[in-house]
Amino acid sequence: MKIKPVVLDRIQTRHTSFEVDFILENNITFIVGDSGTGKSAVFSFLQEMAAEDKRIRCLNYLDQKRNYRNTIRQSRGKLIIIDNADILLDDAMRWYIATDGQNQYIIIGRNPTGLMLKQNEIMELSSQTYDGKTRFELMHSF
Repeated sequence: MKIKPVVLDRIQTRHTSFEVDFILENNITFIVGDSGTGKSAVFSFLQEMAAEDKRIRCLNYLDQKRNYRNTIRQSRGKLIIIDNADILLDDAMRWYIATDGQNQYIIIGRNPTGLMLKQNEIMELSSQTYDGKTRFELMHSF
């Protein structure tokens, strides 16, 4: 069940000399990329944004010991951003997310198995640096 974003179709934020500008075309966007490409840095920038925007919830491996499953299941109308998804999400949670029509997801990981994603939902992080400022965007991985 793929739908258009239910919360945001674009997310933008700035942090010192970094800018994040993601166009979100689906309710699940899975971000892949090699180590060192900025995925965890982008997560931290979005986490700062979530402190002020109550539509956004951020989860990562530190939430593994907390009841993050209930946080996801009880959310409605949220953009849920998950870093280190390969550590955090088991098969049951991947299925839940794949069929969730109430929330939108940005998932950062290496393995999109179990999320029933189409190729256009798997993105790579792209960055360009100009005049000392780095801009992060998403590009299709195929």
